Amino acid sequence: MTIHIVKLCVGAESVEDLAEWQIGQLKRAQKAKAKSIHPNQKKHPVCGTRMWPKRLEDVLAGGSLYWVIKGVVSVRQTIVAIDDVIDNHGQRCGLYLDAYLQRTVPQPRRAFQGWRYLDPKDAPADLSAAQGGADLPEHLRRQLVELGAW
Repeated sequence: MTIHIVKLCVGAESVEDLAEWQIGQLKRAQKAKAKSIHPNQKKHPVCGTRMWPKRLEDVLAGGSLYWVIKGVVSVRQTIVAIDDVIDNHGQRCGLYLDAYLQRTVPQPRRAFQGWRYLDPKDAPADLSAAQGGADLPEHLRRQLVELGAW
């Protein structure tokens, strides 16, 4: 059974900030010549986290990482692998992600530490032009959510 993960995107102001950070992350990993760099780090953005998912097989069975940006689930990325990663914090669990950022229907989410499982029935739908709002700037979508109009 597929299960997703939801995590706060600390430090990002928008989906564009997340995209820029991940592009920089890939460039740094490709330049690094250290043997400690995992091969996946040169191909996929990675989110390092302290705790490993106990439901590993369920996450890898089509799960995505849903990012909470400024209190709103705004975007998701498919998890392509889960393996070790070495970053500023040492060796940790690495959630290796597809580079494509799929915007989602905004869903408010309170702050929490670490990450949480997200049941597919509770996950926000992907945002499409047919639903409306896909062409709105992110700050307007966030304001609509805050006002309870979305």
